[in-house]
Amino acid sequence: MLDERPAAEGEHAAIGAGSDVGPSVMLRLASGERVIGGLGVINDPGGRQFTDGDRQLLELFAAQAAVAIDYIRARNDLQRLAVLEDRERIGRELHDGAIQALFAVGMGLQGMAMMTADSALRERLDAAVGQVDEVIRDLRNYIFGLRPGLAADRHLGRVLRELAEQLERQHGVVCAVDVDEAAAARLAGRAADVVQLAREALSNVGRHAHAATCRLSLRQEPGFAVLEVDDDGRGFVPGEGGAGWGLRNLGERAAAMGGSLDIASVSGDGTTVSVRIPT
Repeated sequence: MLDERPAAEGEHAAIGAGSDVGPSVMLRLASGERVIGGLGVINDPGGRQFTDGDRQLLELFAAQAAVAIDYIRARNDLQRLAVLEDRERIGRELHDGAIQALFAVGMGLQGMAMMTADSALRERLDAAVGQVDEVIRDLRNYIFGLRPGLAADRHLGRVLRELAEQLERQHGVVCAVDVDEAAAARLAGRAADVVQLAREALSNVGRHAHAATCRLSLRQEPGFAVLEVDDDGRGFVPGEGGAGWGLRNLGERAAAMGGSLDIASVSGDGTTVSVRIPT
C-alpha cells in the first residue's frame, strides 16, 4: 500500500511501503500527456524506505526511458514507411521500365512472325510472344503484390479465390479453394504476404507441375495458420537438382513471417507445399 506521501498533482511517482514486498516506488512512463507505461521499483521486505531524492533520480531514469521508447517507435514507423515507399518505387520501375521493354520485344517478335513465310518459324515466334505476354502478366501481378494495401482493403479469402481463377485462365489447371475464414481473419494484418506466398506456389504449379488439378487451402491449427497448395502433377524428388527460385522464394518468405515451409512430393504423384504461419 502507499504511505502518506503519494505523488502530488503533476508528479509522476508515488513512494509506497508494503508489508509483503517492502518499500516501493511506482512511476509513470509518459511522453507529454500520453502515458506509455509504468515502472515499479521494489525493495526487499524490511529494506530501507525510498527518499524523495531516490524518487527524483528514478523519475529522471523514467523520463529517459520514455524518450528511448518514443525514439524506437518513431524509428520503426520510419522504417515501415521506407519499406512502403521502396515497394512503390520498385513497382513504378517495373511498370515503366521492364514491362514496357518486354512489350516492345513482344511487338517485334509478332511483326517478324507476320512477315515470315516459314510456318515452323512462325509457330516458334508466336510461342515466344505468348511467353513474353505471360511474363508481362506475372510482372504486373508482382507489382500489385508489392503495392501496400492490395489485400488489406479486400477480403483475403476473396483474393485467394481470384488467384485460383487466374491459374485456371492462364494455365488451364482447375483449382479448388478452401479457406477457413477464421484463419483469414487472423492473418488480415499480413494479407499481402500471404497473397505473395499463394501466388508463388500457384505459379510453380502452372509453370512446372504439368498438373490437371490443384487445391489451395487456408486452415487454422493451434497457434498456426496453414497455407497449402497440392497438385496432381508430375512431382519431383525434393533435394535433387537443387531448389529453384520459386521454392527458394517460398522458403524465404515463410521465414520472414516467422513460419516454416514443408514440401512433400513424389515423382509422378504430385506435390504438396505447406506454409505454417504463427498466429
